[in-house]
Amino acid sequence: MSQTDRTELLYEQVAARVSYLVEQGTLRPGDRVPSIRSLSKQMQVSINTVKEAYRQLEDQRLIEARPQSGYYVRARLPELPAEPVVNRPGLNPCEVSLDNIYQLVMRDLLDPGLLQLGIAIPSPEQLPVEKLNRMLARETRRYATQSVSYALPPGNLRLRQQIARRMLLSGCTVSPEQIAITSGCVEAVMLALRVLCRPGDAVAIETPVYFNFLELIAELGLKALEIPASPLGGISLEALEYALGSHRGQVKACIVISNFNNPLGGLMSDADKQRLVTLLEDFQVPLIEDDIYGDLSYYDERPSVAKAYDRTGNVLLCSSFSKTLAPGYRVGWIAAGRYQEQIERVKMITSVATSSPTQLAIAEFLANGGYDHHLRSIRRVYARQTVLMADAIGRFFPAGTRVSRPQGGYVLWVEMPPEVDALRLYERARAFGISIAPGMLFSLARRFRNCIRLNAGHWDSCIEAAIETLGRLACEQCEQPHERNV
Repeated sequence: MSQTDRTELLYEQVAARVSYLVEQGTLRPGDRVPSIRSLSKQMQVSINTVKEAYRQLEDQRLIEARPQSGYYVRARLPELPAEPVVNRPGLNPCEVSLDNIYQLVMRDLLDPGLLQLGIAIPSPEQLPVEKLNRMLARETRRYATQSVSYALPPGNLRLRQQIARRMLLSGCTVSPEQIAITSGCVEAVMLALRVLCRPGDAVAIETPVYFNFLELIAELGLKALEIPASPLGGISLEALEYALGSHRGQVKACIVISNFNNPLGGLMSDADKQRLVTLLEDFQVPLIEDDIYGDLSYYDERPSVAKAYDRTGNVLLCSSFSKTLAPGYRVGWIAAGRYQEQIERVKMITSVATSSPTQLAIAEFLANGGYDHHLRSIRRVYARQTVLMADAIGRFFPAGTRVSRPQGGYVLWVEMPPEVDALRLYERARAFGISIAPGMLFSLARRFRNCIRLNAGHWDSCIEAAIETLGRLACEQCEQPHERNV
């Protein structure tokens, strides 16, 4: 046997061993497989042999590489298409009306008897609850007068200094004076829309899109221009350019979640972020960038933001700590470029100020609470949980179901066979104590009727059982398609 033949046999043996561990359940979806170096020592083969084995397993879609993190077992389920379907004649501004679907889903939040899989909230088990509460108590004692006073716009200086330092990781260089504190990211986006738009104006948005944005647009009397988005790369720049050209002068703002889009999970490349900024500058349309999931990348390095390529102050970057630290603290922020002074004025007349005690606590946590250590921990947890949920969907949902593969965050977009009606599934699931978000909630035209968004921020045996129940209910619809709602 030649040396080449022997090498081929060895890497096939290595690949077969890892494959066997996965098939037997020793390595489950989301688990980290042995490192190249450790498996090389264990099996007494060369590092190149293990590399070749892992390449083969990647080609078989059994494992996946995560930069600077290693190799992990994939969920075995068909993925969503890489690119959106672009129907150019359909790219027109529309009035916003979600009927009562939004109220129904939000009502579920108040029901303690429901398993919350429809709302994108982090699990309290993954949050530094005790440490944050200790810091809250300590900081309010330390700054007793400040804690009961208004932190008028732009907000607590120490917090803004910490945010400015962290923005360097996403490629932005801004001063604390260029940041305003808000009551969560939604208020930041709302302030931006109020500054940029007047009733009747159009706002370009991704589709599917985070449903609260549609509610904001409706509340302000604006129109929405839906632009197709991809579960891999985010908003279609080609469709956006076509729409802006077709409706020149009507579009007054563009809202984009550039990192780990909600609900698709798409991540824009650096090149596309730069193209997006340039395109909108050319059309003189401000960009409202939501980066609320940016810190939850599954890799060691967080991605850049589109604002990193902003040279004219045309990008209003919004974010908060609701997905990483404390949803109930309601601490967000906006770096609004040339619109900063207007944002602070509208913030003052809208809500006066954001809660002072929570600003103090978040500022202390960023400075001395080990925020980066906390992020490394929850990134690993969410990376594993999204794979485990995707794998369960593959086992229990009807044949032909496809799911997104986000590289950060903790929401999954599930596309079921056309026979499944997501609104009917929502109603049936609720009777079993499960809350989900039906796909038509994320679009004006009631698209995505066979899609749902699920929250993978929680995972345990009860949730796995709930996914099994959802899958069974969806399978029942496939067997009885005549019952689909119209």
